[in-house]
Amino acid sequence: MKIVVKVGGSLMKEGVPMAMIEDVATMVRSHQLVIVHGGGDVVTQYATKLGKEQRFVVSPDGIRSRYTDMETAEIYQMVMSGLLAKRLVSALGATGVRGVSLSGSDGQLLQGKRKMKLVIMDDRGRKVAIEGGYTGKVVGVNAPLVDTLLSLGYVPVVSPVAAGESSEPLNVDGDRAAASVATGIKADAVVFLTNVEGLKLDEKLVTHLTPAGASSKLPKIGFGMQKKVMAAVEAVENGVGEAIICSGTRDGPVTKGLAHDNCTVISNQ
Repeated sequence: MKIVVKVGGSLMKEGVPMAMIEDVATMVRSHQLVIVHGGGDVVTQYATKLGKEQRFVVSPDGIRSRYTDMETAEIYQMVMSGLLAKRLVSALGATGVRGVSLSGSDGQLLQGKRKMKLVIMDDRGRKVAIEGGYTGKVVGVNAPLVDTLLSLGYVPVVSPVAAGESSEPLNVDGDRAAASVATGIKADAVVFLTNVEGLKLDEKLVTHLTPAGASSKLPKIGFGMQKKVMAAVEAVENGVGEAIICSGTRDGPVTKGLAHDNCTVISNQ
């Protein structure tokens, strides 16, 4: 199987999620894996240490995101690609797995389109348009680059930094970047590891949804999980076999997710 694993930022706050690393080390014997990671909270920590105050904005749909000017984009790239990805590669190496860290800018792995304007809610609850900064969305994936590394036995570790039309670094959502990579390489599954069991509604774990069913429930979901569900739906609608949202804090998190053990599965079946 060809699997994309998204390691949520919540799992990166306290260092490397070793349960995931050990699971990947076992799985690479029989599967091809790509890791895409988050880490927004760590970016905020380092930006604060560097004296760069971070600004967050909320869209009319209730999605909270980082406002990224050029200085923030550089800090974002530095922490994501230069620190967090390297931590994951080092941990993989200690288990004998050959990891290769890539930002989306490397080899035009993630081609992004910059958002020239953002519509946000101001402090009075009104919609206002502001300059888009260096935030973007993924519009293309260099799948042959990923497939070449996989064919040689490497595990690509991808940071969610895309290359804009002028090769400028763009902050892109990690969950949707993972969905884009999974779509680009025609993955069998994309597994979103987070710090909860999966999607819960009315305090009950939702074990299976179709893309249409998941989309219909988006208004009831909090913004953090909402992003994962949106990314999962995008992946499945674009040909990925299934998308799984599950806990990354337990032993064997990827293996258990693929076995549909205590998680949320989004698929057409």
